[in-house]
Amino acid sequence: MSERAVLEVIALGVEDAVAAQAGGADRLELVTDMAADGLTPPVETFTGIRAAVDISLRVMLRRADGFAAGDVDALVRVARDLRAAGADEFVLGFLDEHGGPDLPAVERIVAELDGCRWTFHRAIDRSADRDALRKQLADLPGLDAYLTAGAASGVDEGLPTLVAEAARRGEPGYEPRIMVGGGLRLDHVPRLRAAGLDAFHIGGAARPGGWSAPVEVAAVQEWRRALDRRL
Repeated sequence: MSERAVLEVIALGVEDAVAAQAGGADRLELVTDMAADGLTPPVETFTGIRAAVDISLRVMLRRADGFAAGDVDALVRVARDLRAAGADEFVLGFLDEHGGPDLPAVERIVAELDGCRWTFHRAIDRSADRDALRKQLADLPGLDAYLTAGAASGVDEGLPTLVAEAARRGEPGYEPRIMVGGGLRLDHVPRLRAAGLDAFHIGGAARPGGWSAPVEVAAVQEWRRALDRRL
């Protein structure tokens, strides 16, 4: 496989970001409060990290645990503030009460992003119908990736779904890149790479000391080597 796989690492602050870049990460996902599975960080966190590293940064737009949008006006305001501070890549994704995409909320926020690239996050793994969700979101500007484990419980269960969806790349709704994340382990990588998957997202795997500890360069390097290994 000739193209380098994308490695995205969760960063909570500048120390994480610097270590992730040093270890070979291609991109960061910026969040706060991992007890709630990652919420929008303060604008100051974004600006500090942006000044410290030069790799891509995707900023989470999410105000509470779960996959309901909640206060959409507040999400629009924080998106506007982040854009004004220089953010130009984002992560978001909301479901309605029926398990479908919350299109009114997503469309309002995406309109504020004004063409910026963004990832629909693991809300897809909680959706009632993955295929229908993809097709409903297909025409939204800027959507270029789905962060997914293939199943709500993680990659162990979702791996067959990920492989099947990779085989549909290019079909309507399947143009965005699949970024595999959620219970992802190094032993999953060979099968995923063999299926053509080329984007990987890690959080706890970059922190051997747990979420209270920072990202470790050596841990990121291990993933970088695994993704770069020839098939």
